[in-house]
Amino acid sequence: MNILIAEDDKTIATGLEYSLKQEGYDVVVCHKVQEARMKINNDLNDISLCLFDLSLPDGSGYELCEMVKQRADIPVIFLTVVDDEVNVVMGLDMGADDYITKPFRIRELISRIKTVLRRYEKSKPSIEQSSSIISIGPIDVHTLEGKVYKDKEEILLTALEYRLLMIFVNHRGQVLSRKQLLELIWDVAGDFVNDNTLTVYIKRLRKKIEDDAQYPTVIETVRGMGYRMVDTHVKK
Repeated sequence: MNILIAEDDKTIATGLEYSLKQEGYDVVVCHKVQEARMKINNDLNDISLCLFDLSLPDGSGYELCEMVKQRADIPVIFLTVVDDEVNVVMGLDMGADDYITKPFRIRELISRIKTVLRRYEKSKPSIEQSSSIISIGPIDVHTLEGKVYKDKEEILLTALEYRLLMIFVNHRGQVLSRKQLLELIWDVAGDFVNDNTLTVYIKRLRKKIEDDAQYPTVIETVRGMGYRMVDTHVKK
């Protein structure tokens, strides 16, 4: 399992490389955006997870995250000395899967890496799943392949976005409170998902599946209660 690190602090990068290799990961370290871009362009299929520092000498970890997420559903964790809500939300909006502030304990980072990787693994469809297509308005969810289409065109969801969509699908027609949604996601995402990040992910999911995210018709807001997905039918 390969981890791509983009970190300009060579002391931190060396420590991360050593610790992750001790855990059995293969590690590729880049100190600049340009180096990381080359690895993403040439070897993205071999990368399992990315660790990106937000502040790099020739750019930002944000642009690397955007580059990765446009090409593949690979988890990204940001490393940064900045700890404020604006930057957290910006990172999540770009598709980041977690966000850890320096200084951090290496065991905490490794724990988060394992949690994110488990979430991605659990989001992959089982070969034992029945072959079916779940239709929600213009959306078709191919559960066997774990793919989602809107008007016959595939839309790319992150692992947590797909997990959130399937929670709504499995409870279609029911009103789910924010507390219920957090508890249902908790099993996969550990303590990463909180009320603020839930808001971000619902917003992101709506942007991808709704015709007009400002006036959602697939995932409706039930004022004062929570959210409800319109009822669906299943094609075998």
